[in-house]
Amino acid sequence: MYSQHVKMTRARGINQGNVQRTIRRHHRSVKPLSAAAPNISISPSDYTTLGKTNVRVPVMGVGAWSWGDRSGYWGYGREYGKEESRAAFKALMRSGLTFIDTAEVYGFGKSEEFLGEFLRDPSPPGSPAPVIATKFAPLPWRFTRAGVVEAARASLRRMGLSSMGLYMQHWPGYGPQYFFNDSYLEGLADCHQQGLCQAVGVSNFNAERVRRAVQLLGARGIPLASNQVQYSLLYRAPETNGVLEACREAGVTVVSYSPLCQGLLTGKYSPDGPKPTGPRQLVFSESRLREVEPVLAAVRAVAEERGKTMAQVALNWCICKGTLPIPGAKNERQLSEIAGALGWRLSAGEVADLDAVSSRVPRGVGFPVVRRCGGGEGGGESYDADDSDADGDDVDGVRKKLKPAVDVQIRKLLEL
Repeated sequence: MYSQHVKMTRARGINQGNVQRTIRRHHRSVKPLSAAAPNISISPSDYTTLGKTNVRVPVMGVGAWSWGDRSGYWGYGREYGKEESRAAFKALMRSGLTFIDTAEVYGFGKSEEFLGEFLRDPSPPGSPAPVIATKFAPLPWRFTRAGVVEAARASLRRMGLSSMGLYMQHWPGYGPQYFFNDSYLEGLADCHQQGLCQAVGVSNFNAERVRRAVQLLGARGIPLASNQVQYSLLYRAPETNGVLEACREAGVTVVSYSPLCQGLLTGKYSPDGPKPTGPRQLVFSESRLREVEPVLAAVRAVAEERGKTMAQVALNWCICKGTLPIPGAKNERQLSEIAGALGWRLSAGEVADLDAVSSRVPRGVGFPVVRRCGGGEGGGESYDADDSDADGDDVDGVRKKLKPAVDVQIRKLLEL
């Protein structure tokens, strides 16, 4: 069945009528993310190390952006609350899925606070110690290496820890902050040498920035452990903009955020059915949902043949591509579901077929990754010219739609 679907979609012109029938057929037989899967124990083959460090983690982590989120993006306080997040944490501890990613800006500090509280709860007997990763933001008032150390100590206080597994720069400094990027990296090195973290990483860095970070940190005897970027079947820009290549050359782990494209790859949303609510509806328009249908149909077909769910197939694809996905989980049911992505692997043929289908679909809107680190007027950046949404609007257009919510978040950050 899947091979028939691939033959259909490999043609340049995709028969939309056939795609629609395929989608409806598989949608009836494959459960989306909301369906629970049994808890599993992670096998030794499902572990890896972060870059060239000794920090050992599962090949998939859990993102805690939604825990305590106060921006309205994920529906915290309406669709779920603190206790649902606690249940997700308990489930990940039971399953051994104990690489947890958060950031100081998530929930304006609440994600770290919740995580700290959950860490103080009794753990299941024999459960491995969690590896906590968090990030500092290059905020307008933060421009020295000492500011990075101060931010790390503040995060550790919120989590009730003396040290963390991985500490990262959340995004490169832009505008005036551009001139302080080396200071931020020096600050990460200071955190490592002061024992505040076991490893250091970055996020949303382009290829040139990755190489610069490897060089600067290497001069102090510290490896760059990871680069966290958006990557999924619906956003494969890191394959073509040089990011994956630069990371692999330097032995840097690629951590893929939004590996389910914020829910699209679970089969939860469709043009004629449920759609995302809140700010996400501004990004995932009806036209975008229709454009990704061929990919969703292909993922459903693989899921049906393997007895898996769409989310599990999409996450396993990220793992097979050599990245470490960090899907979010709002509750125990979602955590149990994503844990089912481990313990097996897609075949090389299945990966290739999914690659072929997804390569023909316009990619989703992604975080603006710069092509060059300098050379523009005033040290300005050159952005990825291909970063556009399905309707041909550039990322700036989407940013303008989201600006009111972003302004609220910035004001809240001032309270950190």
